[in-house]
Amino acid sequence: MKILRKILSRFFPVIPVALVLAGVMVSPSCANTTTPPSGGKKDTIPPSIIGLKPLPGTTGVPVKNTQIVVEFNEYFTIKDSKGIFLSPPQARSPKYKIKGKSLVITFEEDLLENTTYTLDLGGIQDNNEGNKFPGYTLTFSTGDTLDSMVVTGTVRDCNTLMPVKGATVLLYKDHADSAAFLHRPDAAAKTDEWGFYSLRNVKDTLYRIYAIIDESGNNIYDPDNDRIGFVDSLIRPTMVVSDTLKELLKYDMKDTVNCMARISEHEINVFREKPSKQLIVNKKRNSDRYGYITFMAPGAQIDSLWIKNVQSRRLILQMNPERDSLEIWVNDRRKMPDTLHVFVDYMKTDTAGVLSPFVEQVSLVAEKNSSTSKSSRRNIRHEDTTCVFKLTVNPETVEQYGFQFEFDYPIVTEAFDSLKLTSINPRQQEAEMKYTVTRDSTNLRKYTLMPSEKLQSGYEYKLKVPYRKFRDINGFYNDSTEAKVSLPKDDKLSSLTLNLSDVNHTYIVDLLNEKRDKVLRSYHIKSDCTLDFPYLKKGKYSIRMTEDLNDNGIVDTGDVLTHRQPEKVKFYKLRDGSYIINVMESAEMEQAINVAELFED
Repeated sequence: MKILRKILSRFFPVIPVALVLAGVMVSPSCANTTTPPSGGKKDTIPPSIIGLKPLPGTTGVPVKNTQIVVEFNEYFTIKDSKGIFLSPPQARSPKYKIKGKSLVITFEEDLLENTTYTLDLGGIQDNNEGNKFPGYTLTFSTGDTLDSMVVTGTVRDCNTLMPVKGATVLLYKDHADSAAFLHRPDAAAKTDEWGFYSLRNVKDTLYRIYAIIDESGNNIYDPDNDRIGFVDSLIRPTMVVSDTLKELLKYDMKDTVNCMARISEHEINVFREKPSKQLIVNKKRNSDRYGYITFMAPGAQIDSLWIKNVQSRRLILQMNPERDSLEIWVNDRRKMPDTLHVFVDYMKTDTAGVLSPFVEQVSLVAEKNSSTSKSSRRNIRHEDTTCVFKLTVNPETVEQYGFQFEFDYPIVTEAFDSLKLTSINPRQQEAEMKYTVTRDSTNLRKYTLMPSEKLQSGYEYKLKVPYRKFRDINGFYNDSTEAKVSLPKDDKLSSLTLNLSDVNHTYIVDLLNEKRDKVLRSYHIKSDCTLDFPYLKKGKYSIRMTEDLNDNGIVDTGDVLTHRQPEKVKFYKLRDGSYIINVMESAEMEQAINVAELFED
């Protein structure tokens, strides 16, 4: 018994020996779990390994017809087949079948000679209660020795910096930038719920390392479907495999202390690359005078555009900030033809993969049943003959964003100076206010009206838009409307003030919710400043700052072949190491942030 305990302690350091021994000593009549016993305590113990063939650390494993047999102490099922993962990976995932209490794993191609393999065993749980097996990594070699080095790190999303579960980390001895595109890696591993990975039993040599969100599951980077991240420089392993190395142990993912204590050597932020080919991929005509064209890749270079039988001065064009979508309006009240023949002179990717000038004809066809028949005229709605716009104002953000206008169509005449903005004090006395109007630089249909005076708590603000003050390209005039707003007066609301110093170029500063999936407020800054975030409800928030090096107002992505990382993102970290700002009720919080120091980390 002592000899058996010693062997099991060596081969299964992450599995309690007592559990394994218990599985060995249980009689067959008691071990049958296909029929759960009646009564008694609920089973909370996961399956345990009681036998392996080949044994961990075995060398000289045959490269042909290799079979791995894993014996458990109870009946089990495979909940997630992706949990069975071989490194270095093959073209096809390992095949498996369950025989009683044993898992039999085979491979659809020969193993490589003189190669150390690791086989991750995960996604397994017992038959009856669904208790999850903690996982195990079997190491063996087809050569005479085992490689013994370890590489660790964390994979995060480039925008939220949240950990990415299930990413595939790829290690290459081929140092070419194109390696991830062309062939499978020399070693690979999956990230856990903390985004953590450990590539174990690898050679002591220089590698290039990538992480991909492998949508096709082939362990090769597909730029059209996968996200990718990489480490700028070549890396060399520094850790050595050991039974007690905490980076190799299997932890419960709720064990925060142990999971966070693991050393993460190489952090990788994954992003989506811009498509490499440029061409027109979509088109649509939404109405008589409006349509759009979309391009495969951002940064479309358009030299000119014209429409047959339409004067160029009648065209209104707008590219989105990413320059991968072009909106087209025709400012002409004459009846439009069923098909608009659009000619686009732009830089298109040719058959050799090179951008070359090309004139492409695009037909924007009107939708059917758009003719002005008697039946269709009876179905005309009021908004079909009106200059329609959306007027929005939010009490929590009116001081920053003002009153927002967004028209359905570009307007050709406007009278913003005829709008009336008034303040109403608590005694119901009205006073007319001055204001400014600016058009959005990225959306020609959007305008912002900002009061010229500081807004006061307890006052109501009313904006009246008179009838027929705006006319759009269809020749339609607007209806009258008004919007009212008051600053929040809830005593439970709080405020957050950021004092930003050492600002040396443009940054985007966002206030996000706790999950980091929603931007609540946003600023663009270029110098030292103070930012106010008033009227915050009790809750948890994060502050994200993004370098906008080219001052284009968007977060630019990375590029693998040119070794360009996405624009750097940082989250403000509190003194306790947390990225979460806990805002209490009725609090006035203030944070000082040295931006240069933040981005040096």
